[in-house]
Amino acid sequence: MNSSISKTIELLSPAKNLECGIAAINHGADAVYIGGPGFGARKNAGNSLADIEELINYAHLFGVKVYITLNTLLFDHEIDEANKLIHAIYKAGANAVIIQDMGLLETELPPIEIHASTQTDNRSIEKVRFLQDVGFSQVVLARELSIKQIKDISKNTTVPLEYFIHGALCVCYSGQCYMSASINKRSANRGECAQPCRLKYSLKDKNGSEIYKDKHLLSLKDLNLSSHLESLIDAGISSFKIEGRLKDKDYVANITAHYRKMLDTIIDDRDDLIQASSGKAMTSFKASASKSFNRGFSKYFVNGREQDICSIDSPKNIGEELGKVKFIAKTHFILDSREKLVNGDGLSYFTKNKELSGVLVNKVEGNKIYPNHMKGISKGITLYRNHDKQFNDAVIKNTTRRSIMVEIHFIELNNQFELSIIDEDQLKTTVICDVSPNKANNPARALEQIKSQISKLGNTVFHPEHINIDLINDWFFQAKELNAARRQLIAEHEAKRREFYKPRDTVFKANTIPFPISELNYTANIINEKAQQFYSRHGVKKSDWGFEKSSSIKGAELMRTKHCLLYMNKQCLKEHPEARQLLPLTLYNKKDSYLLEFDCKNCEMIVKRK
Repeated sequence: MNSSISKTIELLSPAKNLECGIAAINHGADAVYIGGPGFGARKNAGNSLADIEELINYAHLFGVKVYITLNTLLFDHEIDEANKLIHAIYKAGANAVIIQDMGLLETELPPIEIHASTQTDNRSIEKVRFLQDVGFSQVVLARELSIKQIKDISKNTTVPLEYFIHGALCVCYSGQCYMSASINKRSANRGECAQPCRLKYSLKDKNGSEIYKDKHLLSLKDLNLSSHLESLIDAGISSFKIEGRLKDKDYVANITAHYRKMLDTIIDDRDDLIQASSGKAMTSFKASASKSFNRGFSKYFVNGREQDICSIDSPKNIGEELGKVKFIAKTHFILDSREKLVNGDGLSYFTKNKELSGVLVNKVEGNKIYPNHMKGISKGITLYRNHDKQFNDAVIKNTTRRSIMVEIHFIELNNQFELSIIDEDQLKTTVICDVSPNKANNPARALEQIKSQISKLGNTVFHPEHINIDLINDWFFQAKELNAARRQLIAEHEAKRREFYKPRDTVFKANTIPFPISELNYTANIINEKAQQFYSRHGVKKSDWGFEKSSSIKGAELMRTKHCLLYMNKQCLKEHPEARQLLPLTLYNKKDSYLLEFDCKNCEMIVKRK
């Protein structure tokens, strides 16, 4: 394969901490994104520089990249500290920093790649091209984009494009949600989102008639684009991102392994694609996306607008659908399902009041299932499994390893003995062995002993695919001498791989590329003077302060979303203009009340505080 004409495909996994990062790498991630000591969009997912450096050292053995999230908005007094952190991240060897605040680009940055967070609201050709021309090395696209829109952006830009393929969905365009900041003074753009979109709301029309009562009307199902990976590749995506920087290592391991397998199948079938990192992950369990936490799955807008993207009955883990209850007795029931249940499985179901409830399987006898209680279980209800005991046990006992295939050569040459290693990336290391050869009394056994000692790579990331021994005479060597030579070889080769995959300096140079818009309101998220300077330098004539800095913005949009409650209720105004007589709609709960407006030209719903 000619890699010069091949497209590199990157699987990008989340890491809450060092443990999760290592799990992601071991299960096949080509890159990992993780929060540093501060300024990340998940305030409760920070990590020390020592842990980040340890993760980088491990990652670079496989050519895996590490991206540090520094994607919150910054006040003036925080800019210098954030800049110092970027310098420390660069010294630690990170591959890139993911940012939202443009004020950072007005500081003196180290020569590290800068990636544009999805929170910079990247949903148009003009915006992505601007970020590219400013100097960003990678851009994370908005989740709401369709394959057609992605293709259009890709055709008109050259910057690598990153796109979410799995995990929780924000109902609002990322970086444009001010609901949490409005209610609780907890800004999503500052990493403190209180997730008001997961709460219950009611919806009434202008006459006070209730359309929905106490439903999770803004809580979306989780994203799962397993069936669209190749279409996304062809549309121009090169980095496939899994959401979940608050998820535990078992979630990260399973979802990473699931997408690694799917991407490998595509890459293996085509000669124009290559994996972005080295090594093969041999997973000890059968990965399954449906067995990890999910609110039900959605393809969101990747194919355009679709029904059933919202999980209005619960924002909790629903699990995988099993089937319907076909028989019920006092202490047990029979389920119409091909899935086999075992003691310890957790089942969930919606009650008659559409509340999510659950039971634990205590005993299974044939097709009879005995739960710990029968409350709410009735004939005909659909059951889901949100805890698969056998699967979870397999993940907990996980012995997955990621290995780099190598050849080992032991050669007698010019009265000395060379031990060499050549890995799958054709990197080679050779050491001269400090050994004292003796004539072998049993040549065959001596040869077998040499092979055994030099191939003992069990505790390393290397796997001996081929061993070559080329000796002029029949020699016997002491095991401790061969072991010492092998350890020296592995140490030097690991150092060589880390140096080889050390990121190359990428210098950010300020320029005056014009911003697509000359006047900006609060949605530009400017809360420091340096961000004002950035936009001014790029031709913006007028720019307002962002929501977090303004004490009050009259009539502010708290949320603009492609999720439309009228469309969900099959009352799209384009198809049912008579529904306009219901407007305005009010979204409310016991604490808050919001006015809904509809931008039908752009198929968007707008949420405003009443």
